[in-house]
Amino acid sequence: MDDNTPVTPTSPVYLLSPEQIPGPYFRNPKLIRRNISEGADGVPLVLRLQIVDAMTGQPVTGALVDIWHCNARGSYSGWSRIDPDKEVDNGDIGSVPRTDDDTYLRGGQFTDKQGVVRFTTVYPGFYAGRALHIHVAVRITAGNNYLEERHVAWVGQLYLPEVASRSVLNSREYSGRKALALTNDEDVYYKHHSGEASTLNVHTLSRESNEDGFFGSTTIGIDTFAVSSHIKPEDFDKYTV
Repeated sequence: MDDNTPVTPTSPVYLLSPEQIPGPYFRNPKLIRRNISEGADGVPLVLRLQIVDAMTGQPVTGALVDIWHCNARGSYSGWSRIDPDKEVDNGDIGSVPRTDDDTYLRGGQFTDKQGVVRFTTVYPGFYAGRALHIHVAVRITAGNNYLEERHVAWVGQLYLPEVASRSVLNSREYSGRKALALTNDEDVYYKHHSGEASTLNVHTLSRESNEDGFFGSTTIGIDTFAVSSHIKPEDFDKYTV
C-alpha cells in the first residue's frame, strides 16, 4: 500500500494482533530515531509498520512504537557481554543483569497520520534457543510528557520468513556461530503465541543481491484502550530498563 493511501471505513476491520512476551532485554532508552543501527554490521533491513485500531480498522496516529532486537551475532545493546550462544534461564524483564549502556538497534518513532512508522536497521541475528525476531511495543501517548508515558497498549514479536533468514545467516557477519538458529516452527513463542500472524512480509531491495538488503512490512492491530500485562508501569523502574 502506498504511504498516502488512506484507510477508509470500507476497509476490512483488522484482527487483534497476538501479544508476546517482551523478553529480558527490554529497555526504555527514550531514543526517538528512524535509523537505529548505529553502524552495526549486518544486512540492511528497512521496516514499515502500520498500527491500526483492531476495532475500527482506522490508523492509530501519534502512538509511540519502540522496537529492539539483537545484532548479527545475537547480542543486545545493554547486554553486549552476555554470550548469545548460551541460553538464558529466565525471560522476564529485569532478570538478566545489564553489562553496558550501549543503545544500538533500539529506538522509537511516532506513527504518522496513516498510522505508519519506518525504521532503518539491520536484519536481526539470533541467540541460543530462539528463532530470528524483532520486539515491538506500542504506547498510546497523551500530553507533553510523551517520553514518560508508561501506558503500554501492545507488546509483540515480529518474525522473519525462513527463506530470507537462511540467506542472511549464510552471510559473513552472521556465520560461524556455535549455536544454531531455531526455525520459526521450532520456536516455542512462535508456536504457542500465533507467530504465523506476526511474520513480516519481506522482499529484497535489489534484484542483484540479497546483501543489498531487505524491506519488511506488516500491519499491527491493537486495542487502543488496552493496558498490556507484558510491560507494566513498574517495569520502567527496574535497573535493566
